[in-house]
Amino acid sequence: MAVTGGIGSGKSHVCKRLEARGIDVFECDASAKRIMREDLEIRRRLVELVGDDAYVGGKLNKAAIARFMMEREGNVEKVNGIVHPAVAADFIASGKRWMECAILFESGFQQYVDTVVCVTAPFETRIRRVVERDGITREKAMEWMERQWPQEQVARHSHFIIVNDGIEDIDRQINRLFDFLEEREKTILTTIQQQGK
Repeated sequence: MAVTGGIGSGKSHVCKRLEARGIDVFECDASAKRIMREDLEIRRRLVELVGDDAYVGGKLNKAAIARFMMEREGNVEKVNGIVHPAVAADFIASGKRWMECAILFESGFQQYVDTVVCVTAPFETRIRRVVERDGITREKAMEWMERQWPQEQVARHSHFIIVNDGIEDIDRQINRLFDFLEEREKTILTTIQQQGK
């Protein structure tokens, strides 16, 4: 199971509500940051790609990495090509069934799950959240958003939508999600049984 959604959609809030119900969610972003900090082979490859300023005083220089990724088309894919396989391996090794992944489809991580839950929010709500959370300009927030799949495209490729607009009740929607997953599991089991006859 994967929870995804664009920047500012509030997927982390939804995951916290899932965790309150006992679901252990693997955070792809946290895994990527830890791997970039601690994995010596990943560090070596990033320095080779980005340059010596990828790490300063032995610590990941996030500004340098971000600058490199924004410099020219194709750089994002180069960094992701180093980090994403390590995160995927980390997820598999974790044994967890749920993951939170902002760029699920862009990274190809949907191959590791059977159900995708998309968290959505209105455009202006997302912009406001990102500006307030990260202390950046509206223009920078929009630039970040434009580097991800459009929200509508992610929703089209997902199995279930949770609206996190500050109005719709999140817990009520999670209840509906659990009902959906239960029905989906029954349907899959029925199909397998019929195929076995």
